[in-house]
Amino acid sequence: MKFLRAIAFGVVVGCGAGLVAQQAHPAVLGENDVIATIQLAENEAPLRFTLKQMMEALKIPGLSVALINDDKIAWAKGYGVTEAGGTRPVTPRTLFQAGSISKPVAATGTMWLVEQGKLSLDEDVNLKLKTWKVPDNEFTKTEKVTLRRLVSHSAGMTVHGFPGYAVGEPVPMLVQVLNGEKPANTDPIRVDTVPGTKLRYSGGGVTVEQLLVQDVTGEPFPEFMRKTVLSKTGMNDSTYEQPIPADRADMTATGTRADGKSVDGRWHVYPEMAAAGLWTTPTDLAKFAIETALSKHGKANHVLSQKMTQEMLKPQAKGQPGEIVGLAFFLGDEKHPDQFGHSGADEGFQADLSMFADSGKGWAIMGNTDALFGLAGYVEDALAKEVGLSLGRGHNVGGELMLLLNVKGKDAAMQRYRYVKQHPQPGYKVDDGTLNGFGYMLLQGGKVQDAIETFKLNVADNPQCSNCYDSLGEAYMNAGQKQLAIENYEKSIALDPKNENGVKMLKKLREQ
Repeated sequence: MKFLRAIAFGVVVGCGAGLVAQQAHPAVLGENDVIATIQLAENEAPLRFTLKQMMEALKIPGLSVALINDDKIAWAKGYGVTEAGGTRPVTPRTLFQAGSISKPVAATGTMWLVEQGKLSLDEDVNLKLKTWKVPDNEFTKTEKVTLRRLVSHSAGMTVHGFPGYAVGEPVPMLVQVLNGEKPANTDPIRVDTVPGTKLRYSGGGVTVEQLLVQDVTGEPFPEFMRKTVLSKTGMNDSTYEQPIPADRADMTATGTRADGKSVDGRWHVYPEMAAAGLWTTPTDLAKFAIETALSKHGKANHVLSQKMTQEMLKPQAKGQPGEIVGLAFFLGDEKHPDQFGHSGADEGFQADLSMFADSGKGWAIMGNTDALFGLAGYVEDALAKEVGLSLGRGHNVGGELMLLLNVKGKDAAMQRYRYVKQHPQPGYKVDDGTLNGFGYMLLQGGKVQDAIETFKLNVADNPQCSNCYDSLGEAYMNAGQKQLAIENYEKSIALDPKNENGVKMLKKLREQ
């Protein structure tokens, strides 16, 4: 969850066992290969899209991929260009922002500290935090925030993710981020649910983890991660340094919005390094995945012991059906119990890492685009087929809608939405997020009225969805229809009183 005709990538050398490919593999995907077949209506021929057509339609400038087979990097290739409108080609060493894939890599370093006896998985983190403490409140009276809960997103902490800071903007210190103090651009990170009672994704909690590591080691987080994880797994092109140093900046891709425009300043800066700050390549992520898989079986333990790796890959918390989290990794379902991985998204970048520990197969895919996930499933199907995996799933219908919007227009996209709803197919999930993502695609493209109509349909189809009303409120706000925006934000908050964005937007509207 990417390309031009690939050229075989030669031997890949790393520090960890099993990282050297014995021979190069042929390309698995060419730019003119048909990668998507989309049915709009019964008794009509389906639409077929090549990889090149999809990349152009989704305005994806550059992509990079590494394929893992038999616990080795079998193939790696870059596609397209490093910047929209540019000519510099993406190579396997082009650096991309990994977004939330930063989390499991960071957690591996944190678990190393646990094995060294410097941290404990199950003690109150306030016992080791020095420069800041998790504020106690009614939710922490009986249950405490622990490292295990932080890493498994079950600590009850707020702030889902981070938008980063534009190049040239003031960047807050980590304690300012935790307290929501200027120049931080996110809310204070606090406990608002009893720790250990619920799985709720929290980049805020992982930021507490980052401070915990810094307080215990006395080292800058990037240096700690370089010595403890990156160098030991052969991830020599990777860094957590934020902002990225000038000598590495020449290796980077430029982030790209879904409309094809480059991010101002090329990328954002993320002081929330453990949660979102890793610069890396698919090849380096593949090395990390291979090390983890081999460590699970006691075949390579360059960072963690077999026992600790198995603990990381053991279910720790469960959320919605199929949502299983270990220690930082998301885990597979009953069909693929050996699967682990993570996806990631920073401003202008998206990525996906997936590994099947028992079979030694997997992939890492990265793109300098906000639109990668619309393409990712099709690419992953091609990679899985190459290594003999059957994923047994459908595709991102929201991504299909975005593709159709760009190629055939809004009517064709809505026709596909109705077709999938009327003709359920295994693995093709249509939920409130399907139209929501499509609506934001319209909104970001300046098609505000089309976005409003899309969000209205989503509300009609999902009347108990707080986020659907929130999105419709935002669209009305963009259209300058203040009263309708207020009404929909009120409905959103009535359904979910903890909707922080809705509360903030409603306050803003009422003060106007």
